[in-house]
Amino acid sequence: MELMNDKIQAYKNEITQLGETLPDVAASYHQFTGQCFEEGALDSKTKQLVALGISLFTNNEVCTFYHTQEARSKGATDSEIMETVAVAGAVGAGHALSQGVTRVQKSLQ
Repeated sequence: MELMNDKIQAYKNEITQLGETLPDVAASYHQFTGQCFEEGALDSKTKQLVALGISLFTNNEVCTFYHTQEARSKGATDSEIMETVAVAGAVGAGHALSQGVTRVQKSLQ
């Protein structure tokens, strides 16, 4: 847990430094992501679970830690979080398989 918190804090520190170097870029990013995660047609918990799945698929360690914590803070259960892990795994496997049966098989012909 400490390693996870350390990595999230390191990211937040670096974002702060980016804000000092490129304040408009950092502010625009924060405004954009803030609006994306506001309640809307999808509730906040669902949005965090989607973000977690994408974080896993893209192998983004810091975002995986962050969105797991955020999903929990929005009321996600361990079962919901682990189902998100399973769905991300299915999408990842489907991605590789879909490319294999289209691109690879096509190139073998």
